[in-house]
Amino acid sequence: MNAVIRLATAADAAAIHEIYLPILRDTHISFEQTVPTPGEIAERIKKTLSQYPWLVCELDGRLAGYAYASAFRARAAYQWTAETTVYIHTDFQRRGVSRALYSSLLAILREQGYCSAIGVIALPNEGSIRAHEALGFRKVGVFKNVGYKAGAWRDTGWWQLELRPAPVQPQCPRPVSDLAAQDNFLALLQTGLPNIRA
Repeated sequence: MNAVIRLATAADAAAIHEIYLPILRDTHISFEQTVPTPGEIAERIKKTLSQYPWLVCELDGRLAGYAYASAFRARAAYQWTAETTVYIHTDFQRRGVSRALYSSLLAILREQGYCSAIGVIALPNEGSIRAHEALGFRKVGVFKNVGYKAGAWRDTGWWQLELRPAPVQPQCPRPVSDLAAQDNFLALLQTGLPNIRA
C-alpha cells in the first residue's frame, strides 16, 4: 500500500467534493446546507492555505480523506487557537486515516505556533468523539439545540486539545507556506502515516 499525506491543491477539489457531498447531504455531521461546487472547494483550499494547513491523504492514488484547520474566531486575541476538521471517504473508514491526518495536522499547527485546537462535533457522533479523544482532545462543553439539520435540532459538543503551553509573550502563528519551505516540513506531513492500516 502506498500512503501519502500532503498539502491539498485545487486539483483535489473534485475528489474532496466526492467525499463531502454525502456527508453534507445525508447526515447531520456538517451544518452546511448547500453543497459547494468543486470550484468553490478549490477557492476554500486556496484561502485556507494562506494561513492554515489543508491536508489530503492518498492511498494507492485515491484520495481517502482530508483535514484542515481554520480560524476559531475572527478577533485577534483568538489567533493562537485553531478549529480543526476531518472527513474520510466511506471506502477508507476504520483504517486509521482520520488519526493519520489529524496527527499530521496537529504537528503542523504546533510547529506554526498555535496553542490550542478545537474540534466542534455535531451530536450524536460517537466515532468522531472517540477519534478526538484518542488524540488527547477533552470535552469542554455542549451547546444545546444550536443547529437544525436533517429534520431535527442538533447539539454541538466542543473538544479542546492543548498543542503547547501558552507562552507569556506569544508570537503570531506563522503561515503554513512559511513552514512548508523548511527542511522538516516533509517529516511533519509524515507524522501520521504510521497510523494507517492496510
